[in-house]
Amino acid sequence: MSEWLSDFGMFLAQLVSLVVIVGLAVAVGVRTRGEGGEKMRLRLEELNEARDYRRRRLTLAASEPGERKRLLKSFRRDDKARGKAGRKAQAPRPTVWVLDFHGDIRASGTPRLAEEVSALIDAASEGDEVVVRLESAGGLVHAYGLAAAELDRLREARLTTTVCIDKVAASGGYLMACGADTLRAAPLAVLGSIGVVAQLPNVHRLLKRHDIDVELLTAGRYKRTLTVFGENTEEGREKFIEELESVHELFKRHVAERRPALDIEAVATGETWYGREALAKGLVDTLGTSEAYLVERMKEARVVSVRLEAKRRLGERLGLVVSAGVERAMERGLELLENSRWHRR
Repeated sequence: MSEWLSDFGMFLAQLVSLVVIVGLAVAVGVRTRGEGGEKMRLRLEELNEARDYRRRRLTLAASEPGERKRLLKSFRRDDKARGKAGRKAQAPRPTVWVLDFHGDIRASGTPRLAEEVSALIDAASEGDEVVVRLESAGGLVHAYGLAAAELDRLREARLTTTVCIDKVAASGGYLMACGADTLRAAPLAVLGSIGVVAQLPNVHRLLKRHDIDVELLTAGRYKRTLTVFGENTEEGREKFIEELESVHELFKRHVAERRPALDIEAVATGETWYGREALAKGLVDTLGTSEAYLVERMKEARVVSVRLEAKRRLGERLGLVVSAGVERAMERGLELLENSRWHRR
């Protein structure tokens, strides 16, 4: 019991310390609030080097203690030979630039994607390739329309583009993906959902039951078709459905123009398919994961991950550190409370 009390006392001391740090972080945040607007920084990672580093670490870990010195010497010789080879006149290797897009319902990562695309169009050389690791279940029509237009810019700039889908590219996500020269999906990735959906509740009868009137004033016959509070009409429903069908036709046309061999009427039903089924229907070109594809490309090209990140202010960085510390302290406290029953006599 005394050991548990000691541990719990240490937890309380840590928690008090963290509260003091939170106060300091808030004070710093208030002072830095007037600083300039958000700035972006470019983060590059050469995935060839990262993979080689991990391979060496695992090789050393799996070797006998007596072999490690020999392996380290071998690694140094390889680095030296690679350095000499690099100084000799050689044909430049192509570069595979890797972008990541994880979409929410508003495709809120589109502004960052647009800047990354602009940077690659400016910097990429002939023979380079852009790989986009895309994951999205879709969302707002106009938001994903803009995101798809940003990926179209790569094709218009004559940059070979491969979109890799490991988990899902449905609805607006597929709208983006279909613009690639090559579309690659994992065997159980979810694709398709070429359709449009809209729904809204209507509480008109509930309000009427309680003698509550809602005035809806519009200028223009179809300014408002369906409403949440007013009484919906059959004419309004028909117009709303007409608008949905119009958006669906735009969706189908967008996909058909970028994948002309696809039987668009057969797949534009709003259904989704897994990777193997999607391959059979022509929604994708090949099966496989993004990691397997990038490892294969590393044999003949430099593979570089590109990401724009917002520079965090000092107050924000302190806040993140404090938040993580508080979370760990709370988890520790809950763990102590949960385990305390085993210490009781």
